[in-house]
Amino acid sequence: MLHLPADDGTPVPYTLQGDPLAPRTPALPLTRTAFAAAHVISDPLADHAPWDGCPAVDWDATLRFRHGLWDQGLGLAEAMDTAQRGMGVDWGTAGELIRRTMAEARAHPMNPRVACGAGTDHKPNLATLDAIRAAYFEQAELIESAGGQVILMASRALPAMGATPEDYHTVYRALIDGARHPVILHWLGDMFDPALQGYWGSRDVAVAGDFVLDLIAEHPARVDGIKISLLDKAHEESFRARLPAGVRLYTGDDFNYADLIIGDGTRYSHALLGIFAAIAPVAARALEALAQGDTATCRALFAPTVPLSREIFRTPTRFYKAGIAFLAWLNGDQTHFVMPAGFQATRGIIHYARVFRLADQARLLRDPALAEYRMRALLTTFGVDRQEQVARPLTVAATGATSRGEADQTMSEADQNNAK
Repeated sequence: MLHLPADDGTPVPYTLQGDPLAPRTPALPLTRTAFAAAHVISDPLADHAPWDGCPAVDWDATLRFRHGLWDQGLGLAEAMDTAQRGMGVDWGTAGELIRRTMAEARAHPMNPRVACGAGTDHKPNLATLDAIRAAYFEQAELIESAGGQVILMASRALPAMGATPEDYHTVYRALIDGARHPVILHWLGDMFDPALQGYWGSRDVAVAGDFVLDLIAEHPARVDGIKISLLDKAHEESFRARLPAGVRLYTGDDFNYADLIIGDGTRYSHALLGIFAAIAPVAARALEALAQGDTATCRALFAPTVPLSREIFRTPTRFYKAGIAFLAWLNGDQTHFVMPAGFQATRGIIHYARVFRLADQARLLRDPALAEYRMRALLTTFGVDRQEQVARPLTVAATGATSRGEADQTMSEADQNNAK
């Protein structure tokens, strides 16, 4: 039994439910396009200064994580804010990530769909529209040359220069029309990135929405869809109803995704979500049920993941990446809890304790013994070191693993030895 800190810091006994949902491939094609935005896994043994220069990436673990999402029938949103773009991960690293990911995707038997973020983060202090447009095109060219679909990420440079709606129109019209294939637009609210306040040239969400709809309507065949992350269900439903036929709404609402994906009987949203990387086994099963016409099972599967997602994306929302990496560590997708730029320190132990409980209740702790052992280690690191936290011996079946990837599916050898 664990003793997890309650909201006031008092250790409270917690016994794991221990009923994980095993990852598997859906039995039929999904009726919703679902992109999971994945994080980058650090190499904790690289000799470098975490706050200086480029992050050290464990490429094997990072790509293996993406294979796990594809194996479950999900698409991938690559090099987005979930991958700490502009928060520890620079464009040089993101570009390498895109090239490596696209090579892996081409070789994957499920031919997964991959869309990649193009922005302007490699060019600081952009002062003109021409410079912003050129920076976008530089990243978009790399993505399309690698075989990815372009997501036009929101650029901090536009709000920073006080861009007007006419300025946004000038830049985005050129980008949309200049892409080789239809693009995905990206509307990220300032709760995810405060530097994006007033995007599209207005702080009034309704006015900004009218502008974007007019932009899309000028040439809808050039826009695959728009990802909206405003955490406002009513706004997304209203916006969705006004989109031209054939243009998708990709929900980025990590609070209300279940209702938005299921829809209202007439319209529904597709998904481009960071939380899907953390809840992939449940998300894939829920979308499979939806494709089978079983809305009740879809709702039942999604229901316990929503409180988990709301906790991971709690204010300050921009720190949600820590919760995604935390669950990947608990589940053995990475051997450590280290993030680019030390981002794991952006949340505290009470938050991680809540995430642990909610993930267990949502059937998302793949190997309960491993998850419990690692949670004990984190509690000790944070000074929650009651006698009850001393790790008891754990029985873990021998895996016969012959590679690092296979070994990470269960408790690592080091973890097993330390638990004894």
